[in-house]
Amino acid sequence: MLLPEDTPRRMGRRGVMAAGLAAVAALPVTLAAPHPARAQSAAGAGRTFVLIHGAWHGGWCWKPVRERLEALGHRVLTPSLTGLADRSHLMSRDIVLQTHIDDIVNLYRWEDLSDVTLVAHSYGGWPVSGALDAVQDRTAAVVFVDAFVPETGQAGRDLTSPRIRQILDESLAKGEAARPAPDAAVFKLARAEDAEWVNARMTPQPNGVAVTPITLTGGREAVARKVYVRGTLYPNDSFDRYAAAAETGPGWTAARLDCGHHVMLDQPDALTEIILSA
Repeated sequence: MLLPEDTPRRMGRRGVMAAGLAAVAALPVTLAAPHPARAQSAAGAGRTFVLIHGAWHGGWCWKPVRERLEALGHRVLTPSLTGLADRSHLMSRDIVLQTHIDDIVNLYRWEDLSDVTLVAHSYGGWPVSGALDAVQDRTAAVVFVDAFVPETGQAGRDLTSPRIRQILDESLAKGEAARPAPDAAVFKLARAEDAEWVNARMTPQPNGVAVTPITLTGGREAVARKVYVRGTLYPNDSFDRYAAAAETGPGWTAARLDCGHHVMLDQPDALTEIILSA
């Protein structure tokens, strides 16, 4: 800050501050229009989002949505479940569904999370459903994105496609801890570059998470706001049933987007808006 040339050097601190403020006040002022992202952030900053990935994936798959939410000033956590992606070095036959449920519950506890919008993609619907029995009181809304919404007593193997079930059974028969990822083409991605990006990052899926029946005690249903998002270009009978049920179920809303299974890559803008509206 430059003071007027005739400001005496012997001026006290208050005098200097007053002169400086007077100089600033004399300058012309131009107000720029607020950046749309910053304006929206100011209106709704401080929300917390936890995004849970599906089989063979990791927190990396949420990058487009995470960046959009963070640009609006929100806190976004995209953990990788045990044995996958940046935690693939932890792969073990000991990994079961409860392991991934604990991953989510412990994230809430150690990060001291509350008023969370919890989002699940695909297989992520299993551990998210289980975790909600423990963290329902800290969860404001849950969004299932082309995800499983299991019932008590069901196991992942029960609801997979015949082809995936065959691969799983063959891998289990060999005593393997995990099964390899399919080619990303099966997910009906809209852009070839996205399929290449997914193929380069997928890691084997732990087998143990698919054979243990889930036990639920009503936490999921107790969440006040529940949303189901269906990527209509990806064929899956279970997901079709979940979307149809959400359209009429109490406490549920549903959205259908013309895209493949990876809604976060094919339609990141639309999905971000849905998650924010939840």
